[in-house]
Amino acid sequence: MDNLGDIRLFVEAANLGGLSAAGRKLGLSPAAASARLLKLETSLHTRLFERTTRQLRLTEEGRIYLLHCQQALQSLGDAHAALQAGRSIVRGKVRISATSDFGRHVLKGWLDEFNVQYPEVSFAVVLSDSLLNLLQDDIDLAIRFGLPPDSSFVARRLAPNRRVLCASPEYVATHGVPERPQDLDRFDCIVLASASGLANEWRFTRNEEVETYTVPLANSRETNDGALAREWAVAGHGIAMKSIWDIGSDLRVGKLTILMSDWRSPDVPVHALYQPSRHMAPRVRALLDFLVERFGKATGDLDAWLNVDAVAG
Repeated sequence: MDNLGDIRLFVEAANLGGLSAAGRKLGLSPAAASARLLKLETSLHTRLFERTTRQLRLTEEGRIYLLHCQQALQSLGDAHAALQAGRSIVRGKVRISATSDFGRHVLKGWLDEFNVQYPEVSFAVVLSDSLLNLLQDDIDLAIRFGLPPDSSFVARRLAPNRRVLCASPEYVATHGVPERPQDLDRFDCIVLASASGLANEWRFTRNEEVETYTVPLANSRETNDGALAREWAVAGHGIAMKSIWDIGSDLRVGKLTILMSDWRSPDVPVHALYQPSRHMAPRVRALLDFLVERFGKATGDLDAWLNVDAVAG
């Protein structure tokens, strides 16, 4: 790559918001930095920045090029680390995506534990209940419940994921508990929305019985944020269908209780999703291995607690 130095200058200018600062970091004079950026734009036949007297602002083409340049430079760094240390150096930034509730209440603590073992790894955490385009959003690893329809992702199953109806003890004390799905007509419900629509059709099985309850949207609370749905349930605004991973800590401290525990909803296992590649960066591989181990231990702890302390509805 004849223009690798120019690409590094472009990336630094985008990160620092100025060409002079990028030039100083790379040991270039302002004139030399300006000439090299112009050379790069000329070779691409594309303007990468809108220039003002105070700062540089990326054009739309510049944002697209920056994403790919960052990935390319990171890959070169990974390759260098692999050659120099036999793939043993674990450092650099991992961009990880997770659902909002799981990210705040489980993953955040696990990443802190991972950093104790690998202090040279940093994180960019994107919390969203929708499935992001992993390549477009520069995500190394996504943690999601269920499998995406896009089969181009590599999906590694991490753990089972029981979904349960839950409500606050205060709500239960005031309104009572449903005994079977159709009893839910008498209760306030909280519905989660996603890109595929509102998840207001709740399916249940008990032995050979199968029932489906459709939550009336006119009388329910709706949100596209799983964390807000959990907060509403904790605050006593109704009954929510939640992943056991999202509410485990609330169950342990008594903020939420499980309802209709003898009726099971379909499990949606937890998966790690990533783009197929012949080379996975050492930091990403180390994090994936750590998550596999951590999910395994947490699953055992959660199952043991549920078997002893879950409240039957």
